[in-house]
Amino acid sequence: MSVVSKALDLLQQFTPARPEIGLSQIGRLAGMDKATAYRHMTALEFAGFVEKNPLTKAYRIGPAVLHLAQMRELTVPRKEGARTALETLADVTGETAHLSVLSGADLHALMSRESDRHGTRAIIDVTILPLHATGSGLCALAFGAADLLAAAQADLTRYTDDTAADEQALNGAVAQARASGFGFAKGSFEDGILGISAPVFDQSGLLAGTVAVASVASRVTPELDQVIRRELVTAAREITRNWGGSIPAHVETAWAGTLAAGAKQDPVT
Repeated sequence: MSVVSKALDLLQQFTPARPEIGLSQIGRLAGMDKATAYRHMTALEFAGFVEKNPLTKAYRIGPAVLHLAQMRELTVPRKEGARTALETLADVTGETAHLSVLSGADLHALMSRESDRHGTRAIIDVTILPLHATGSGLCALAFGAADLLAAAQADLTRYTDDTAADEQALNGAVAQARASGFGFAKGSFEDGILGISAPVFDQSGLLAGTVAVASVASRVTPELDQVIRRELVTAAREITRNWGGSIPAHVETAWAGTLAAGAKQDPVT
């Protein structure tokens, strides 16, 4: 692993639930000895990518990361190009809509919109979605570059009893996503949560990310399942258009076949 890769791995340990991390802890999380972690964190601190809380001495994200995030949004305005579609998706389905972007082999949660129709709802509280255990991840594996599958197979962490934690199960889930045009995961990352996802593309012609709906599984009827899939297609087309891309013909064909099947297909039973 290169020096840059090791430094980036340390930065990936910061999450909304873990905004500050001590030196020993971040070394354990990243699988590094304390001396190696200290060396990389010192370099990141000097560059402004992390800083120390003057009271706790724990590390937190520094201003240089914020600058890069602002530059990314200014030059590649992903959020604004998806905001309206995401809001409509949440409003029509009554569930949590969320958007992820692909960077390398990581699928980063970009934004989410919760519906206020239900008191109990799915919450998107992770920064990187596991490729093998979420609807969004399976969708990325189905429509992204071939090397993504190898990256997913390298870490088949079992989150629940329903996680595709071996290559055979993962390959089957990816094949199903490719055939239907939708990533689908029920209780595989978090018990009781169902996720359905559609791919989005940008001007490169390649997969740029996924748009998804996360629901409390017990209230997803076959009828709601069809509403979600239909609205995901609408959202994926709109976001793809706003990002300068177009939906590939084979994806449109897969969507058409799945939506035409209608009530004959019941993936939630």
